Order: sequence, then C-alpha cells, then structure tokens
Amino acid sequence: MVEHVFLDKIRQEISERLPGESAHVKMSPEYRTLSSAALKNAENIRESAVAIVLYRIDDRIECILTQRPIYAGNHSGQVSFPGGKKDLNDDNLEVTARRECFEEIGIPREAGILLGKLTDVYIPVSGFLVKPFVFYHSELPELIPDKREVSEILRFSLFDLKISFSSLKIKAVAPQTFLLARLK
Repeated sequence: MVEHVFLDKIRQEISERLPGESAHVKMSPEYRTLSSAALKNAENIRESAVAIVLYRIDDRIECILTQRPIYAGNHSGQVSFPGGKKDLNDDNLEVTARRECFEEIGIPREAGILLGKLTDVYIPVSGFLVKPFVFYHSELPELIPDKREVSEILRFSLFDLKISFSSLKIKAVAPQTFLLARLK
C-alpha cells in the first residue's frame, strides 16, 4: 500500500470508527470495570499520555512497546507504550506524549506526524487517565532507552497482529500480572 494511502486510511479510521471502551474490555483484566464507570468514583485523577509510535521498515509498518524495569511500584515490569504523566510545563497531552517518548526511548520531540488520538483509558491502580496519541515516522530515529524507565524496547509488525481477539483469553492472576493464552 502506498504510504500516503495508508496514512489517510489510518487517519480516517481514527476519526470515524473508534470502538471506544468496548476495545479496552477485550484486553482488560476480568475484574476491571469500564473506564467511564471507574471514573465516577475516582479521586485525584492524573492526566497522562502515551505515544503509539508507528514507523515504516521496508514494506512493513511496525510499532513500539516498552517493558518497564522491575521496581517497587504499580507499573513494575509492565509492557506499555512510551508515556507518562503530564508535567506542569506541558502545554497539552500531545506535548506530554512526545516528551515522554523522548525521555524513555530517545525519539526527538518534533519527530513524527500526529495521525490522531484514541479513546482515553483510566488505570485505577495508579489513577492515570491516559490519552493515546498515534504518531507515524517514515524513518525511525535511533532508539536510546533510558535504563531507569525502560528495560527493553519491543518492536512488532502491525500486519502480524492478525490474531483475532476472540481466539485469545486474558486472565488476571494478580492485579499486575496477566496470562495470555490461545484458546483451542
């Protein structure tokens, strides 16, 4: 697919067809309520943002996830998109996503084209209300993980995500630990 056609298609899908919270349910622990329900009783909500980094390599579109180091905290060892809480100096949440992406994996703040925003998700254990931003890079800059925040950078092809969610089962075995297994 020609790059500009792909980018236009992604922009269109983001602007017209977001499934919202129904998409979150498929990957959430069984005990977690919808963000909209959890937010009704939430206190001290903290704004945050993540960067969904898409980039082209050869004829594929790939994405980045990071794994956090093991530490004494709510997000120890988790796999996530680069991101974090909004700082007082951040003008808006897009700036937060870009800043966090730079701090965690070294992508320059001005790099990447904003394709759109996805549905917010609330993380009750930490009180974060997360705004996901989708960025596209025609060429990915060198990634430099901040060892304090990132133990590993994980890359995957979007086109390899052909596994249907209906063929997967996610089970929360502890508030921070999930098992992912293919159903037979």
